[in-house]
Amino acid sequence: MNPSKFVAALSGLELNNVFNPYADACPVHDRANAAASRRNNLRTYLTAVKKIGVDTIWMGRDLGYRGGRRTGLALTDEFHLPEMSRLYPGCVSKQVTRGPAIAERTAAEIWSILRYLKIPPLLWNVFPLHPHEPGNPFSNRKFTANELSQVDDLNNALIEWLGIKRIVAIGQDAGQYAIRFGVPVETIRHPSYGGVKDFRAGMSRIYELVPSEVNDSQTSLF
Repeated sequence: MNPSKFVAALSGLELNNVFNPYADACPVHDRANAAASRRNNLRTYLTAVKKIGVDTIWMGRDLGYRGGRRTGLALTDEFHLPEMSRLYPGCVSKQVTRGPAIAERTAAEIWSILRYLKIPPLLWNVFPLHPHEPGNPFSNRKFTANELSQVDDLNNALIEWLGIKRIVAIGQDAGQYAIRFGVPVETIRHPSYGGVKDFRAGMSRIYELVPSEVNDSQTSLF
């Protein structure tokens, strides 16, 4: 596997009620050539991840409409794009939508922990596209079993290519999926729907962080 072929394969997926940020354009928010720019965001990100020797994945469920749908990067909103090149040297990520950068609550929690790590993880999702409700592209829903089957081979290829040794699953859906890869999985609470306290506690335990420092690092974005 190499990043260019991987991103090309991912961009070739076409499913009903699923926005593929590497192939599709949002008529409301996207600038010209947004899909090509998101492909470049992901391609350079994966190249940087491989170069720094990442062996851990933080795995969420799927891309959200305020985050990965816009950036093409899992668990990353536009507000945090400027930090990508610092944590992942060589990653060239840019905003490809019109207007001010949009922040996402989950991404804010993720990035508050990343700042403390010497070697960051690969940020990824079980389903690396944005599934939405029929007729409402700016909504989130869980992927179907058929949709998930379309990305199994890509997920396997990514994990083998990086030599992943551990998965930190963010939420039960990700945890149940991640066990199939045969590497140790630690599941923590997703920060949404009242899970912030448990999410921070879980990350503090895994990475031996001081909880008070994690709490103090939060910046109000909303």
